[in-house]
Amino acid sequence: MKDSRSHSGLPFMKMHGAGNDFVVIDARRTDRPVTAALARALADRNRGVGFDQLAVIHPTEDADFRLQFLNSDGSEAGACGNATRCVSDFILRESGAEATTLRTSRGLLHARRRSDGLVSVNMGAPMTEPAQIPLVPVNDVLHLPLEGDPVAIGMGNPHCIFFVPDAESVDVARDGAAIEHHPLFPEATNVEFASVIGPDRLRMRVWERGAGITLACGSGTCATAVAAHLRGLTGRRVTVEVDGGTLEIDWRDDGVWMTGPTAHVFDGVLTPDFLDRVG
Repeated sequence: MKDSRSHSGLPFMKMHGAGNDFVVIDARRTDRPVTAALARALADRNRGVGFDQLAVIHPTEDADFRLQFLNSDGSEAGACGNATRCVSDFILRESGAEATTLRTSRGLLHARRRSDGLVSVNMGAPMTEPAQIPLVPVNDVLHLPLEGDPVAIGMGNPHCIFFVPDAESVDVARDGAAIEHHPLFPEATNVEFASVIGPDRLRMRVWERGAGITLACGSGTCATAVAAHLRGLTGRRVTVEVDGGTLEIDWRDDGVWMTGPTAHVFDGVLTPDFLDRVG
């Protein structure tokens, strides 16, 4: 007898920010739970939809909306800056407002539309204490005891940033995977490889925890810009070239602001048969 739990399909949106792509589910309009199993099934680029992260919009009383993030392996992500910008763009268009507030596990965040139409989000203050990142106790987060002398920065999730002569020549799949689950990082880590290519301009490539190589990583771009300034390589306002485009980072007194392109690619509906197979 056919499982009748799914009586109708589940609407979703496909979005991307600088090539960092997402499936977005608006849980304000459905009571179907979004599970790790559903995230894994949706992430399959051959049998599902395909994404780097799944973003789920929830109602909340202390902000305009709350965002939950799941990686393609079904694990939870504490922050996802590009998805935050994409969903904020959707919310701003829906409301007609120029600014919005949202809650993530990072805390209460603010997003706004600039005069040029791009959406900026304040990703909050960077974390440099090992317990906050999280990182096992070390003498100096700006010089980790690893080959390559990386930096550890927290932006709601952990980041390990390597400054290299040429980011293009790095084997990101090999080197990123080797560091993701290093014992220094008790909750694993995102891994960034960056090189200085001009005044206040960086080239960055990324291996994301739970997702692998992606074309961009918003929180990783913020962490890399912070690390570059703390290392004395750049100022506090940096342009970062990622595989999928360009992001602007501005580390201000109130937090790290990130600005870049967003795209709402298409809307779709997951069929009842697909949802029933997921369970």
